[in-house]
Amino acid sequence: MAGTAESTRTGLEQARRARTATPVIQEEYAAARLRFELGEAVRGRRLELGLSQSELGLMAGMTQSAVARFEGGGTVPTIPVLDRLARALDLGLKVELTPRAEGA
Repeated sequence: MAGTAESTRTGLEQARRARTATPVIQEEYAAARLRFELGEAVRGRRLELGLSQSELGLMAGMTQSAVARFEGGGTVPTIPVLDRLARALDLGLKVELTPRAEGA
């Protein structure tokens, strides 16, 4: 019976790896990672400046809940939203397109 459980676990792990290897899933993971990293950057700078989410929201023309969703990586930001947040955090916004690394 233990062998059956182990082979089932191995099969499930192989199926999970196969699903996550698809280009669509990889793109979703990359997008989620980008949202998370942007949210972390905003949160870190906000805390560095001693601002609450409500204060940042007021400065950026957003609600506190919108700031919280952004910081949690729960929204796909537009460039105007990024610009408002950058200005409120006394930062510059730089959007750059660069060549991909080989094999990426």
